Order: sequence, then C-alpha cells, then structure tokens
Amino acid sequence: MAPATVFHLTGKLPLPRPWSAEFVRLGAILVGAWLIGVILDRPGVFLFLGLLTYLLWHLHHLYRLEKWLREGRTYYPPEANGIWGEVFHLLYGKRRRERARKRRLAAILGQFKEATSAMPDATVVLGPGDEIQWFNDAARQLIKLHAGQDVGQRIDNLIRDPEFGNFLERGNESGYILIPAPKDPAMTLSVRVVPYGRDLRLLILRDVSQQQRLEQMRRDFVANVSHELRTPLTVVSGFLETMIDADDECTREWNRSLVLMQQQASRMQHLVEDLLLLSRLETDSSRPPDEPVAVPTLIATICEDVEHLAVQKDQQVSVDAEADLGLYGAERELHSAFANLVTNAIRYTPAEGRIHIRWWSDKEGAHYSVSDTGVGIEAVHIPRLTERFYRVDVGRSRDSGGTGLGLAIVKHVLNRYEARLRIDSVPGRGSTFTCDFPLSRICRTRIDSVRRPG
Repeated sequence: MAPATVFHLTGKLPLPRPWSAEFVRLGAILVGAWLIGVILDRPGVFLFLGLLTYLLWHLHHLYRLEKWLREGRTYYPPEANGIWGEVFHLLYGKRRRERARKRRLAAILGQFKEATSAMPDATVVLGPGDEIQWFNDAARQLIKLHAGQDVGQRIDNLIRDPEFGNFLERGNESGYILIPAPKDPAMTLSVRVVPYGRDLRLLILRDVSQQQRLEQMRRDFVANVSHELRTPLTVVSGFLETMIDADDECTREWNRSLVLMQQQASRMQHLVEDLLLLSRLETDSSRPPDEPVAVPTLIATICEDVEHLAVQKDQQVSVDAEADLGLYGAERELHSAFANLVTNAIRYTPAEGRIHIRWWSDKEGAHYSVSDTGVGIEAVHIPRLTERFYRVDVGRSRDSGGTGLGLAIVKHVLNRYEARLRIDSVPGRGSTFTCDFPLSRICRTRIDSVRRPG
C-alpha cells in the first residue's frame, strides 16, 4: 500500500525531492567550507568560496540550458544532476509535447490543403483584413492568382467589382452573389464567404457560366413563346367576345361552349401576361428606380380593382395604412406584388371571410401584410409556395382562376428591393403574407391616412 501524503502542521505540502536534495547539497557545501575554514582559521573566507563555487555551478548549468534552447542542435537535453537535472527533464518533456502537437497540427493542415486542393471550386483563405493567406490550384486557374505576388494582398484589390466589395462587408448574411470573372468577363462566378477560426474567412468561387447560359436560354424561350402567344390569344378572345355578343340563333345554341372557350382564352391571356412579367423581372438586373411611391394610395387603388371579387363572395376587406409612409421604387412593380397578395387572399378565402391589409413601419423597416381567414396552408407546403406553378391544391387553384405564378412574381419583385416575404399560416384559421422592406427604401409622402373599416 502506497504511503499517504504527509502534511506539515502549517498545512503546506512538503518540498519536492529535487529541491530537498538541493538544500541538502547547499547545506553540505556550507558546512564543509565552514569546517575547513575553522581548521585553517579562515571560516569567513571559506564560506565565501563555498558560496562562490555553488553559484558558479548554477551559472554553468544556466549557460548550458541557454545554449541548448538557443541552438537546438540536439533534441535531448545535456546531462545534469540535482535541481538542474529536473529542470532539463521538465523542459525536455514540454519540448517533446510541443513537437508532437506541431506534428498533429501540420498533419491536419496538410489534410486540409489536400482536401481544398482537390476541390473543383476555387478556395481562398482570407485573414482579418481580407488579405490572401492561402489559395488552392483551382483559384490559380479561375481567378489567376499567383503565390509569389498575391499572397498578402487584399482580395478586393484583385477582384475589383463594387458588388463583390459590398458582399465582403456584409459577410455571410447575403448567401452568395454572381460576378464576372476578373480576367474573363464572359465567365460568371458564384461567390460565397464562410467564416471560420479566429477572424478568418473562406472565400469559395465556382464557375457557373454553363448554368447561367442554360438559365438564360430558358428565360428567352419562355419570353419568346409568351410574346408569340400574346397576339393570337388576343385575336381569339376578341372573336369569341364578338360571337357571344351577337344575338342570333346559331350563337344562342353555342353560347355555353363559347363562354367556356372565352374563359379559357382569358385564363391563357393572364398566364402569358404573368410569364412576360416574370421573365422581365428575372432578366432585369438593374436597380429599381428611386421614385417615391405613395403606398397608401396604391393600396386604395388595389382595393378598388378587387372590390367586385370580394363583393361576389360577400367578403370584408379592411385596410390600416400609415398615412405618410411610402417607398422608393417603381409603382408598377409594387402594384403587381401587392395586388397579387390581395387577389390570392380573396381567391382562397371562403365566402363571408375577412381580409385585412396593413401597411406600417418600425425600427427595422416598412412592412406590408395581407391577412385572411381562409383555409390556411400546411407547413410542408410553405417553403415551396414561391416556386413557379407550385399549387397546394391543383384543382382548387385552377378553379379560382390563378395562374400559379403570383407568389413567384412577388418574390422576384421583393428581391429587387432587398426585401423578403414571410408566410405565417395555421390550417383552418387563415394565413398572413408579410413583405419586409429595408429602412433605405422608406420615404415620406403627404397623403391622407387610409383606413378602411371591414
């Protein structure tokens, strides 16, 4: 059985063995020097010589320690005994642990570099000041970086794009952006920034030129087909309307069929108009104009436009709008987004339901919301509601006259204004669609308050 640790009466731990041996060594030197001094009748001189010898012994070992640490020629420490043997042993153990730690870190760093070098995406490690610290082979090829001259340079000095500079300042909040390659404007790069470590960031760039070309081809196809269908549908719809209005026996026999044909032609016209609008929003990368738009007046116009739909279903539409709160933008685009939300609420709310439109501001920005007492939407459908032609209930959506593009148009309009769409819904109780606009888009207009009781 191992002996228990013994404490002194003062409660302090006993001295470690190297120090105990060192004090014994010092005591032996002093006693020996004093005895020799007594014999030779020079105790003071020999005590001084004993202390000097002891000090020189320590200085010798201190010199050996400094030389070992400074030169580092040998991995193992010098031979020593006493307290210096213990010091050398402890330092050797610490150095060995540090070397093992460095080997582990070097292995991890090597694996990281191998992994990032194998990635097809360009990867650049940025320091606290956005200076380049390291990059992989893909970055050399994609954005033409050179290890000899570009390491230590700020990345925005090499990629001179205003949108890229703003993206770096925003950090990871914006997801990703698309920019032209610095050395090849025909190439489109997708850029992401991922923070990691202490004040470090990982810049990831990918060539998405092929995807962008395919997407542009799709947009052009939709726009061209929609444009080509526009005129024939207008002609067909006009002829059908003329035939329905004609009061003759032949027309009366075909009246029901003609009405159905006109309804489908009208639906196709609305679909084509929505496709053209969506195509224009997708292809227009310019900033929306900074014209002041009186949103309360815009809401009043929308309410007048949809009033006949609400009356048909005996619905109540109420409005609460902040009097002088407006937005900088294009009135036509905002009208399209806001009207789509109101029209959807009327279409998917049962008869005698209620729709409430609200327009207000707070410290975060301006907000436009449309609430209804409709059937609500299951949570599983909400993430996909803004996709083109996505329908929760296909039959009900078509019966209501919708094209399936309304919320996609809303999303694209809001993206142009750096705004976002929030959807809150409880099945069986209703839904609320809210558009959140940034403070930079707010303007003040002199308009009477719009309050329409339900």
